[in-house]
Amino acid sequence: MLVVRAIKAEDLDALYVMATQVGSGMTTLKPDMKMMGDRLNIAVASFAETIPPEQRDYMFVMEDTDTGRMAGVCAIKGSVGLTEPFYNYRIGTLVHSSRELDVFTRMDTLYLSNDLTGSTELCSLFLHPDYRSGNNGKLLSKSRFLFIAQFPHLFTEKLIAEMRGYQEESGRSPFYEGLGRHFFKMDFDHVDALTAVGKKSFIAELMPRQPLYVDYLPQDAQEVIGKVHTSTAPARRLLEQEGMYFEGYVDIFDAGPVLQARVSELRAMRDSTLAEIGPTTDWESACAPEAAAAEPILVSNTTLKDFRMILSQAVPVNGTVALPEAEQQLLRCQSGDTVRTLTLNPRKNNG
Repeated sequence: MLVVRAIKAEDLDALYVMATQVGSGMTTLKPDMKMMGDRLNIAVASFAETIPPEQRDYMFVMEDTDTGRMAGVCAIKGSVGLTEPFYNYRIGTLVHSSRELDVFTRMDTLYLSNDLTGSTELCSLFLHPDYRSGNNGKLLSKSRFLFIAQFPHLFTEKLIAEMRGYQEESGRSPFYEGLGRHFFKMDFDHVDALTAVGKKSFIAELMPRQPLYVDYLPQDAQEVIGKVHTSTAPARRLLEQEGMYFEGYVDIFDAGPVLQARVSELRAMRDSTLAEIGPTTDWESACAPEAAAAEPILVSNTTLKDFRMILSQAVPVNGTVALPEAEQQLLRCQSGDTVRTLTLNPRKNNG
C-alpha cells in the first residue's frame, strides 16, 4: 500500500537515490548529498515548527509500505525569494504606432521580474517511473493541497508552481539556446546546477533589465514559451484541476510556465471536509456495492508533525467515515479521530 507522509531524517539516502532519477530541469531535486541533507534538515524542522513559517520547506515522500521503498517525493515551500532573489519572466506587450504612417504593431515582450517574491511554492514533484500507473500521480500531487487545506494559516495567500519547461529528447532547451546562452555563455545543465545550489547572483549580473522582444528570438524558442516538458504535462493538468492557472509568468531558463492561484480559492479549501473515523465494524457498510463503485477519496490525518495521507474507497456519510483497520494504521489514527477528506477528482458540477 502507498502512503504520502512527512519526510524523516532517515530518508536521506533514499532521497538522494530518488534525485539521481530526476534528470535536468528541476533545480530543487539535484543528486548532491550536502544539498539534500541541508534541505532535509529544514524539512524536519518545518514539521517540528522550530523555524518561522516563511522559512519552512515541507517535504513529503510517497512510501510503498509493502517494500519500504520511496516511490515519490513532493514539497511545499512556505515562501520564496526572501533570502535569495526569485526571478521569472513576465510576458508583456509593447505597442508601437505611427498615425502618420498608418502603422500599428503590438509585440510580446519578456520582462525580468521579481513579482512572485513571497509566494508559497509547490515544488519538487517527482514520481519514480516504476510507480507511474493508476492514481499514484494524483495521490502524490494532490496530497499537498489537502495539507494546505488543513493548515492554511502556515501559507501565504498566493500559491505558485514552476513547471519544467520543454526540452527536446536530446535534452536541448530551445528557449535557453535561443536566449540564455547568449548571456550566460555556458550549457543549460551548468546554469541549472548553479541555481540549484543557490548561486543566483549571476542572473542579475548578466541578464538585461530592459524588455526583450519575443519576435527577435529564433522560431523554435518562441514556440516553447509557456510550454511544459513532455513528462510534466500530466502534473500541469492535475494542478489546473485544483484551481491553478497560467498568468503569463515563465521560467527564465527554459520558459516553463509558472502556475498560480489564491489559496482561498483552491478546490481543497472549498470542498474538503473533516470527518470522524467510525468504528471498525462500520467498514461492512462502506464495502457495500455502491461504496465500492464510488470514486476514491483522499484521506489525511490532521497532525502536522506526522502528516500522512492515503487513497481510500471509503465513503464519508454525515460527518463519519469508516476506514478499515489497515488504512487507520497507515494514517496512525484510530476510531474517533478526525481526518480530512476530499474526492480525488473534481465533481462535474464544480467545473
